[in-house]
Amino acid sequence: MLTLRNAAWLAFLLPTALLGGALISQYGFGLYPCEMCIWQRWPHLVAIILALPALILRPKAWSMPLVVAAALAILTSGLIGGFHAGVEYHWWEGFTSCSTNLAAGGDMLDSIMNAPLIRCDVAQWTLFGISLAGFNFLLSVGGAILILLMVATGRKDADHG
Repeated sequence: MLTLRNAAWLAFLLPTALLGGALISQYGFGLYPCEMCIWQRWPHLVAIILALPALILRPKAWSMPLVVAAALAILTSGLIGGFHAGVEYHWWEGFTSCSTNLAAGGDMLDSIMNAPLIRCDVAQWTLFGISLAGFNFLLSVGGAILILLMVATGRKDADHG
């Protein structure tokens, strides 16, 4: 059933799963993010923050704009992921800066000297030739479109019911 409530659940669960997967790949499997990877995480966090009240708050009038805003945040992450994937596949040039993660505490100079340098134009992991940024593009853009369709369909059903 394509309802606003289901759209809100999808707007909450999709970015939660994608952000959770990114954090697990980083902390569980040592796939450190580059700068563009980090950029993709922020819109997912925004989507989670927007979708959660849409699930909790009443009246429903607040839910629709929150779910639409969450879908747009998810779409933003997907578009950043699409740009990043294009950089990884060398379809276009990305930004010249690279990023690293520094360990908290300890000797700062030692942390800087031993930190891994993560390039934005090299995919650290792929499956079927698709990088993590590529998967984020596919899942986020597809999910955002589905959420917006669910909202539109749910709204039409509410207007006729």
